[in-house]
Amino acid sequence: MKILSRLKIAIAIIALTSFTISCDNDDDVPVDNTITGIAKTNSNLTILVQALVKADLAGTLQGKGPFTVFAPTDAAFTAFLKTTPYATLDDVPKDVLTQILLNHVVNGKVKSTDLSTGYVKTLAKSATSGTNTMSLYVDLTSGVKLNGVAKVTTADVMATNGIIHVVDAVINLPTIVTHATANANFTSLVGALTKVGQPDFVSILSGTGPFTVFAPTNDAFTAFNTELAPGGIAGVSSADLTKVLQYHVVSGNILAASLTEGQIVSTLQTPQTFTIQLTGGAKIKDVNNRISTIVATDVQCSNGVIHVLNQVLLPSL
Repeated sequence: MKILSRLKIAIAIIALTSFTISCDNDDDVPVDNTITGIAKTNSNLTILVQALVKADLAGTLQGKGPFTVFAPTDAAFTAFLKTTPYATLDDVPKDVLTQILLNHVVNGKVKSTDLSTGYVKTLAKSATSGTNTMSLYVDLTSGVKLNGVAKVTTADVMATNGIIHVVDAVINLPTIVTHATANANFTSLVGALTKVGQPDFVSILSGTGPFTVFAPTNDAFTAFNTELAPGGIAGVSSADLTKVLQYHVVSGNILAASLTEGQIVSTLQTPQTFTIQLTGGAKIKDVNNRISTIVATDVQCSNGVIHVLNQVLLPSL
């Protein structure tokens, strides 16, 4: 009986030792708290993880960073795919998927409290510019909205190499029209472009391009309306309004750094041009010798670039 008791004790000790070693081994398994690691543990981000793996970006977002990622949910990806020619994620070409995903990534660790209304640069590249990465418009009017399509639903998920903000829609690569409609400062411009009697500017500026658009703000249109008193903009014929709008569009993806003093710029309102002035800040002198200041530059789109003006340009009518 003593031998049996000793045998039972020995077995118990061995079992306890094995359990302890097993627990110690479990404790030694590193927890992946990188952006990719956290996404893998979130049941609402499974398609995002699949997309990152396919695009060879999973490793990138496990790297040093820091990165800020606006992470679309599974529901967001499902809804997005329905708007594309692709039935499943596997059908999306890798190069296309890569740029779409990078359009959700910003360099640095940007908390929700660090955001402000305006443009930030993503890591996505535009086919129309070899140097200027895609612009993302952040709107804080009601919560956090991105490019007018995606809202942040869960903010500030901390990772060891950055931060995740979960969003309710996939943020596709923006066209000029995307950025024009997303920014409330361009409602007057959008209204003019879509006015009855105008060419289909929406289709034109959603096309391949590339285009450079010098975009007047709402305040610019208000001042222009006063300038045209008593009839205002409403008194301008459809044909003349078309000339005004075409005068703000240039062929090519022209970045601010490529503008030169005295440069004569040809517009879509052929053969009318305007002149660049750089002394004291970037400005445009139109054919009527009116001066407009470029107040924001290089808003990069997938089919061109936008520069913001504080005055409407006026061609010969």
